[in-house]
This record gives sequence, C-alpha cells and structure tokens, in this order.
Amino acid sequence: MVSRVIPVDDFDLVIFGGTGDLARRKILPGLFRRFCSGQMPKDARIIGAARSDMDDAGFRQMVRDAIAEFGGKNATECDELDAFLAALHYVTIDARGEGGWSELAGKMRSGVVRAFYFSVGPGLFGDLAQRLKTHNLADDDSRIVVEKPFGRDLASAKALNKDLATYFDESQIYRIDHYLGKETVQNLMAVRFGNVLFEPLWNSQYVDHIQITVAETVGVGGRGGYYDKSGAMRDMVQNHLMQLLCLIAMEPPSKFDPDAVRDEKLKVIRALDPVDSHHIVRGQYAADGDKNSYRDDVENPKSFVESFIAMKVHLSNWRWAGTPFYLRTGKCMKARSSEITVVFKDAPHSIFGADEGRHRNVLSIQLQPNEGMTLDVTIKEPGPGGMRLVDVPLDMTFADALGPEAEDVPDAYERLIMDVIRGNQTLFMRGDEVEAAWAWTDPLIEGWQARNDVPKPYEQGSNGPEDALMLMHRDGRRWREIKG
Repeated sequence: MVSRVIPVDDFDLVIFGGTGDLARRKILPGLFRRFCSGQMPKDARIIGAARSDMDDAGFRQMVRDAIAEFGGKNATECDELDAFLAALHYVTIDARGEGGWSELAGKMRSGVVRAFYFSVGPGLFGDLAQRLKTHNLADDDSRIVVEKPFGRDLASAKALNKDLATYFDESQIYRIDHYLGKETVQNLMAVRFGNVLFEPLWNSQYVDHIQITVAETVGVGGRGGYYDKSGAMRDMVQNHLMQLLCLIAMEPPSKFDPDAVRDEKLKVIRALDPVDSHHIVRGQYAADGDKNSYRDDVENPKSFVESFIAMKVHLSNWRWAGTPFYLRTGKCMKARSSEITVVFKDAPHSIFGADEGRHRNVLSIQLQPNEGMTLDVTIKEPGPGGMRLVDVPLDMTFADALGPEAEDVPDAYERLIMDVIRGNQTLFMRGDEVEAAWAWTDPLIEGWQARNDVPKPYEQGSNGPEDALMLMHRDGRRWREIKG
C-alpha cells in the first residue's frame, strides 16, 4: 500500500501565541513533519507572533529545539530542517494594541492562502479578529483557527461567536478539536458508511449499548488554576466526548461535505435528553503516598470540581430510542486509553444452551494509544469435548495492518492544519454545534452546583469511583477494562 501525500496550495500561516506550549509541542513540529513529507510548498511562510521580544533567528532556534524534543523519530531523521527553518519568521505583537501589526503586514504575501491560528486564550479572540480586519491582513478568503475552550457556558460561547462573526464569515472560522483529526476517529465514518456489514445493524434493534471512555494517567499538573474553573465536564465532555458521540450516533449525511456532516452532528446534540442526577457520577482523585490529591494540585482544599465524570445518556430519535450511551473520562486513571465500544445485543435464541453463558459481538475502536479496531466474534473453542464457545477478536491494529506506513499517519494537528489550508471544514465544529453542546451541558452543571454535590474520592491508578461501576451494574452491564 502506497501512502498518498496531496500537496496544498501556497500559504502564509500566522501563529498567534507562536512561542506558547501548544505551538512548541504540536503545531510547529507537526508543520515540520508535513514539510518533510512534501505536502507543504517550499515557499510557504510560517510567522510566529507573540508578546515575547524575539527576532527571526531567536524564533528559529526555539523551533529547532522544539522539533528536537517533540518532533518524533520521523522528524529527526528528516534532512530538511534548515529549509524548514528558513520559512519561519517572527513578529513581536500587541494583541490589544497597535504594536507589531505593520511589521506583520510587511512579512505577508499577496496571492496566497492566508491563515491565522489563534493559539491564545479566548479572551483575545475578538481583539485579534478586529485587528486582522482593521489592518487589512485578512480578506474574504482568509481563515482563522480558534482553540478550545470555546467559552465556558452558553452565554460566553454566544458572545465569542458574535465577536468572531463581526469580522469573519462562518465559512472562514475553524474551531479546532484535535480529537477529530485522529485517524481512527475519521475511520468511524468509513466503517459506518463504507461497509454494508455495519450500517444495517447500527441502531437500537441490534445495539445493546455504547461506551465512550477517555482515561488519562496524569493529574491536572500545572493546569490547576484553569482546571478548577472547568472540571472534566467542561474540559472533556462538552467537546471531545460530545464530538465522538456525534460521530458514532449520527445519521448518514447525504454526502461527505462539511455542512452535510455537521448538520447531522447537530441533530445528535439536539436529540440528547436531559440527564437525571442519579445517572451522573463525579469524582476527585485522592492523595496516594507522595502523590498529591486533586485538591492539593489545584490548591483549593474545598474544591467541588470533578477530575472524573461518568454518565448515562439517551438520544430521543428513532435510531437510538432505548439504547444507552455511557460516557466516562477522568485523570489519574489506571491507564491512558481512549476507546469507543459498541456492544451488540445477544443472538435472539441460543442453540447451545445456557451453560455457555453470554457471548456478544463487540466492536472496539481504540483511539489511543494504539490506534485500531477489534471485533469480538464467537467461535467454537478448538479441541474435543463438545461445543464450547469462546470470544476471539478480529484485530485491525493500524501498526499491524499497515506495517511501516502506520508510523507515517499524520498527527491530528498536522491533518487539521492542512485541512484549514485546503478550506475543508468537515472536521471542525460549527458555531451552532458549540452552542447546542453548551445548551445541553449548562443545566447539568447548574444542577450539581445547586445541590452542592461533592465529588466522590477515588484511588489514583484505578477505574474511578465505585459509584461509576454501579452506574453500569444497576443496568446489568459492565464497563470495558481500561487498558493502555
């Protein structure tokens, strides 16, 4: 199998917050990998813009160091580093003032795609959008990329959408969620809509339930100040898990087109039922020896903010009526794992007798760390002694199925930035999607705040609070084991 790399048009990309952590860890090393693959035009320009007092040479040295630290094996083996660094420029800029904007204009070219990545806090989105327009840096074909968090509730999300819409059309705004750039996430659509095997079974008649788990082994670390104002619900469920739920539950779009896909995702969010309080479990990781508790990490001994959340949700539509979706995410968990599991119902009648127990087909879609899919099927256990049944996986781990090419699968940020240059919004959130997600999320948060709910403590390195296990056990179901 030969991997196809499709070049993009020539572009100038300005990264506001170009000296920040996200730019160093993900954006710039990812762009270098795309440069090495031949996907980036050799004349493309990447311009870092931030408050730091730095020149082109200093920025290039910073990026050289970042690539050495975060670029990965393929990047360090590429001999194009000097050519890539030559494409880099830097401007010291004042996002809320006039400093640096004329210099930025002087570094940009006409006749190429212009993209602006807002790798900054949402409080600067409006200021940057305004200055791009007032200084004539952005035209009707320019694109802006905005990072999460896109608001912290419905009111703030609407305000951000309004600010951006003052200066840019919706077709120019790319709200990025890196989960949607993962290879396996995109394969959800290929598996569902490209195979007659699955789509006829993808409904409440055949699916018993669906689990979505995003588990992390790390705590909040240096993000304590931010995290204690957000929690797992705002930080993960409202965006990442919501997007995964949309892709797994949406109706087939009429075509693989940005608005057609996003129309169907929006229908899923609007079909979500309110969630009863007894279908929500919130937790905080406890201290463990010399490891801090959540409250220690956020320096708030009275914090009621969750580092873990599990919930049971339902969709009010024909396809999924009666089929529960179980969502779970947390920090300091047993292993780092992101997985979507589709558990199909039992066969309507077993000819093998009750002694053989329950055997179900289970489709497991592993998003990280080992991207791939497995489908559990029931077969006869080899050997004499009667008909003994056993479940075995049909395994399509990317590393095994694709061989060395699996190592060349682009990082999520690489793919998404190239989609920005192409003008393809399929994997980006639309404004009404974001607002619909907050409209569902806000009442849940307001509910537990009004009740003064205290998150349940859970051991670090575990599967979360015991109450989360009971959330499934009450329904006669079990969570999938969290495996790295």
